[in-house]
Amino acid sequence: MYDGIVQDLIDEFGRLPGIGPKSAQRIAFHILQTQNFDVSKLAELLSEVREKVRFCDVCGNITEHERCSICRDPRRDDSIICVVEEPKDVVAIERTRQFRGLYHVLGGAISPIDGVGPDDLSIPALMRRVGENHVQEVIIATDPNLEGEATAAYLSRLLTSIEVPVSRLASGLPVGGDLEFADEVTLGRAFEGRRKVE
Repeated sequence: MYDGIVQDLIDEFGRLPGIGPKSAQRIAFHILQTQNFDVSKLAELLSEVREKVRFCDVCGNITEHERCSICRDPRRDDSIICVVEEPKDVVAIERTRQFRGLYHVLGGAISPIDGVGPDDLSIPALMRRVGENHVQEVIIATDPNLEGEATAAYLSRLLTSIEVPVSRLASGLPVGGDLEFADEVTLGRAFEGRRKVE
């Protein structure tokens, strides 16, 4: 335990997700020991992000404008919506350069244990978008875990009831992975999602 503001700084960094006590301590001491570290620039950026960044009025992605760059892009296919849990999922899919449709960010996943139900997510906004536009497919790209699967099942029921084609991202073995290290669920999904070799 350190004295005064040093400990306060470590504690504050430790409140960030994914930063444990050791990492918080390393970050704090990096700032203290690096002479050319621009603390004022960091503080300015943090304030600016808090002030300027918001959620897109259409899809829920992060943006500095009313609509994000993806929703503003006329080259995107507005007949396909890919549903993700968080804005970071949009970035992951965009890095593949395989998807040219639009997104819808739910803001999380259904998790009764954490007290998150369908009403806590942007599901009504998704249903409005699908109903108002001529959406030909909704791709559900929630995480392949218990909460993501529950969310996907819930969305599938809602969307198929209004006769919108729904698909789910395939899941299974990672490229470069070894079968012997795969768990049963992953292997099972790989078998379910298999495709013919052409």
